[in-house]
Amino acid sequence: MSRFRPVSAALLLALSALWPWPAAAANNDPVVLVHGFLGFGPQQFRATGFKYWGGYGDIAGHMQLYKGPHAVYAAGVGPISSNWDRAAELYAQIKGGCVDYGASHVVKYDPPGTPQKPPDKCWAPDPVHNPRHYPLAFYPQWDERHPIHLIGHSQGGTTIRALVELLEHGAAGEGDGELFQGGRAGWVKSVVTISAPHNGTTLRDAILDILPNLHSPVRDMFDRDMANWELAPDGARDFNLWARTSPHVYYFSIGTLATEAGSWCCNGTDRLVAPVQNVRYQYPREDMIPYFKPYAGEWIIGSALQHGMGGYTQSAPGRVRIDDSWFPNDGVVNTNSMRAPNGHPVRDYDGTALPGVWNFLGTYKGYDHFDILNWPNPGPSADPVYDRIADIIFAL
Repeated sequence: MSRFRPVSAALLLALSALWPWPAAAANNDPVVLVHGFLGFGPQQFRATGFKYWGGYGDIAGHMQLYKGPHAVYAAGVGPISSNWDRAAELYAQIKGGCVDYGASHVVKYDPPGTPQKPPDKCWAPDPVHNPRHYPLAFYPQWDERHPIHLIGHSQGGTTIRALVELLEHGAAGEGDGELFQGGRAGWVKSVVTISAPHNGTTLRDAILDILPNLHSPVRDMFDRDMANWELAPDGARDFNLWARTSPHVYYFSIGTLATEAGSWCCNGTDRLVAPVQNVRYQYPREDMIPYFKPYAGEWIIGSALQHGMGGYTQSAPGRVRIDDSWFPNDGVVNTNSMRAPNGHPVRDYDGTALPGVWNFLGTYKGYDHFDILNWPNPGPSADPVYDRIADIIFAL
């Protein structure tokens, strides 16, 4: 796993104007990384050296230097917030100014007393005129002439989709906030989603719907978060109707898979978790992060014969049908949910990127939900994944 000293992204952006780019590079637009559910920004655990993007390594630093220099920023948004709220925070963080959650939205969806424009969530667009010493915005010049690339892991992917929807189409009745006015097509050059629950995750359903009385950290996590509905397949279906795929944006998606079909032996799964297996179901690989193994297989470990992600189905009227195509997963998100939002245009990437359609970059087998972030685990390094992403987006 790579290790890099912290490098100023603003400095790299300035240097990039003078640096000779590789022949394949067609742009050097900034990149913003957006974390997933329960994620965190680069400053939260600074004393420990642990980063969301890289664990004890540094994916942002890796991307800055790979065929660079490039400007790569890691955002920090609400860990348990809705896609809408996270998008509002992401906009302010990149462009500058204070967060505006929207006049109607904050009343209808957020907890009572939530301010529409919290005074402590601001970023300064101008370092010279910053009397309140706000953190500096990533890229204040951001507009259609100065677009950006957005890369999201897990819920970071759906957060980015919400941001693109609001940028281009706005939202009526939300007040005078810039984000809600729409008309900002072309501000985002590309979107890359990694292990994103575009169509929801059955981890949420299995924990909440099937085990309503089970008390566990994972259940409590899903039960209290504002993104609860959007993470469910039924809620994701509603979100997919609202968050459109823009014809102005290049979309790419990556899947991850850390389960295997059942076998009597020798399939790389954790036999302590699932000693007896059925070929119809999926089971966690031995190198999956241990915390999610109890939920990833045919059964939820410790439950009274309740199906986990690798065996959960449901076909209730009016709900999204869950069949065996949902069984393969990375411990958190079903692999078939990562390809593209249902009903949106999608194709397998063939070396030529098309805008307005999801270009699927394939499924990385053996990578669990956090291997793809280079978190400490016996799984494979994710550095080649980000090298491939960089090669694609900087050639657009």
